[in-house]
Amino acid sequence: METKLDKIKKRTGPVLFSKYTRGDAIKKVISIPREDVLFELKTSGLKGRGGAGFPTSTKWMLVAASTADKKFIVCNADEGEPGTFKDRVLLMEYPELVFDGMVVAGYTIGAKTGIVYLRGEYEYFLGQLEDYLMKMRDDNLLGKNILGKEGFDFDISIRLGSGAYVCGEETALIESLEGHRGEPRNRPPYPVNTGYLGFPTVVNNVETLSSVPHIMVKGGEWFKQHGTDKSTGSKLFSISGDCEKPGVYELPWGTSLYVLLQLVGAKNTKAVQVGGASGVCIPKNKFDRFLAYEDIATGGSVIIFNESRDMLHVLENFMEFFVEESCGQCTPCRIGNTKLLEGVRKIKSGDYTFGYINTLKDLGKTMQVASKCGLGQSSPNAFISILENFKDEIFFHNGNGSK
Repeated sequence: METKLDKIKKRTGPVLFSKYTRGDAIKKVISIPREDVLFELKTSGLKGRGGAGFPTSTKWMLVAASTADKKFIVCNADEGEPGTFKDRVLLMEYPELVFDGMVVAGYTIGAKTGIVYLRGEYEYFLGQLEDYLMKMRDDNLLGKNILGKEGFDFDISIRLGSGAYVCGEETALIESLEGHRGEPRNRPPYPVNTGYLGFPTVVNNVETLSSVPHIMVKGGEWFKQHGTDKSTGSKLFSISGDCEKPGVYELPWGTSLYVLLQLVGAKNTKAVQVGGASGVCIPKNKFDRFLAYEDIATGGSVIIFNESRDMLHVLENFMEFFVEESCGQCTPCRIGNTKLLEGVRKIKSGDYTFGYINTLKDLGKTMQVASKCGLGQSSPNAFISILENFKDEIFFHNGNGSK
């Protein structure tokens, strides 16, 4: 019987999809001091794969240094960004990477509990993950005195989200875990100081944790051989839209959009939305730009639009999504997204002036700095980039123009 995953094409690469045997990283780290694990992680240059790009070693060091009675490692598997499906592939096909990464993190920071916050729509493979965790317990890769290491106790549980996009933000995720409404917290304090239940907490993305076992077994210097100086390793991209070969691709950081489009068989491409709805829209005259933290940083979503697509319709779709998903806690996001959507619809009807459009752009820039969390800070990205890069199409097609 064909599953949803069978329809996803996959291009393997030299890092994440390279050979790894379950438990190897755990065996390695329990034989060395925790400080050496942190050093190897720092040497690798691994940054958070969720999109923010915060150095993973720094986050772990801050929690490892804490003397709190309890600490937690949380795997953010709330893959809610439109156009993203790479974490699902990792969880279903490479669970050994995700869970071994969590065990290594638990050993390193001194945590006894790990929690996977799984996207609610992924409940259909929850049983498969639970069965895998049970096998790990049977093999003493989870539980008490893991692999005979006296005092190393660590276990993992899985909690389901409820479909809220904002819970992809780490503090909203923690609020949800605690049984509260999924709303972002004021920061500081940060989760590394005051996280789940008030204790120091490391929150890492699925892909970030999946990189850790390879680094521990093969070394930080090996990891640095891939990618660029500032963006080490490889990246998984969820590629969809107008192309012949959509799917999950592992590519080294530093790959240009032009090369990516060639790989997936994209033709007559007008634009590429990088980073999902909250990302930026790149026009065809800028396809020489490359995917890396120093140029186009992304959590992994790549949506391709060919010449047949109406970019104003694309923008309206994105803004409808953000109006629906805003938690409503802060005014810039709650009101701002509604105003931006209203502006898109006025453009469609021709009921606007260019002064009004410039005011909306200024509103978007205000939202980027004044919103409380990443949702409101990033939701204007598509609005600003699409209007700037496709103004001729949007403002002057079908007779539209300033009134």
